[in-house]
Amino acid sequence: MALPDYLEDTSKDFAKQLTATTSVPIDTTKFTGRQFVGGEDPLQTQAIGIAQQGVGSYQPFLTAAQQAGVSGATTLGTAATALGGAQPNITAAQGLAPTTGAQATAQAQDFMSPFQQQVIDTTLAEFDRNRAMQEQQIRDQQAQLGVLGAGRAGVQLAEYGSGADRERALLQAGLLQQGFGQGQQAAQQALANQLGLAGAQQQFSGALQGLAGQQFGQAGFQTGLSNFLQSSRAGDIQALGGLGSLRQGITQAQLTADQQAAQAAAFEPQQRLQQYGAGLGQVAGFGAQAPQLPTEAANPLDKALGTALGVGGLYAKIFAKPQVVIR
Repeated sequence: MALPDYLEDTSKDFAKQLTATTSVPIDTTKFTGRQFVGGEDPLQTQAIGIAQQGVGSYQPFLTAAQQAGVSGATTLGTAATALGGAQPNITAAQGLAPTTGAQATAQAQDFMSPFQQQVIDTTLAEFDRNRAMQEQQIRDQQAQLGVLGAGRAGVQLAEYGSGADRERALLQAGLLQQGFGQGQQAAQQALANQLGLAGAQQQFSGALQGLAGQQFGQAGFQTGLSNFLQSSRAGDIQALGGLGSLRQGITQAQLTADQQAAQAAAFEPQQRLQQYGAGLGQVAGFGAQAPQLPTEAANPLDKALGTALGVGGLYAKIFAKPQVVIR
């Protein structure tokens, strides 16, 4: 179909413009390349740094917890040994505790001083010597009075002898009673000593058990501190990573908008020429063909926010707070 005469010059002009426009290469570097990719946000860099610093940071706390646990186990073993050492003393104390009067008497005799009989013999010997001296004095007095050998003089000596015998018996009984009492006291003291030693060992064992409990508690505290450190660090990383991702998304939206503007500017002459040709075709009667315009680009801010939320979710998964299990 031939063009009308009045459109020949216009069509020639269109052809010249089309040739000139399409012969010039489009500089795609103005709207493509890494310059339109948002870089790492400082908050993201900080989050990554904290994450790297936190790798293995829990180890000193776990080491301290392990050492405290080992010390607690050692102390607990020492406490068990001390508690076992109290048993022989308890057994010995049970053997020292009499259950009958005969046992108490025999036990007191066992604890009597081995020198008690020597004391008794010496004391009685001294008593007998004094008695003999007193009897001799009575005889001397009777001789001076001239009644020595008389009936009344014999009665006097007999009465003195009877009294001396009673005194000697009382003296001997007192000495024996004194020795027996001392033996009882010694037996009771031995029983008290055994019980006291057993009690001291039990008390020492209890103190060690308390110390072991404190050491185990310190181990739990160190473990809890390690968990708290990890949990807090994960929270910081997640917060910084999420905020950094949001800011990175905003930056990416701005870069994407700049990219779309540069792309639109690069293709603007062709689009204008395309519209020109479409209009020319309509005037020539070739039909009302709509110009092929570029499709509408997605909102860069929506895309960037979606990216930010996606990256933020990734941070949340990587640096999620660990679950602290209390046993």
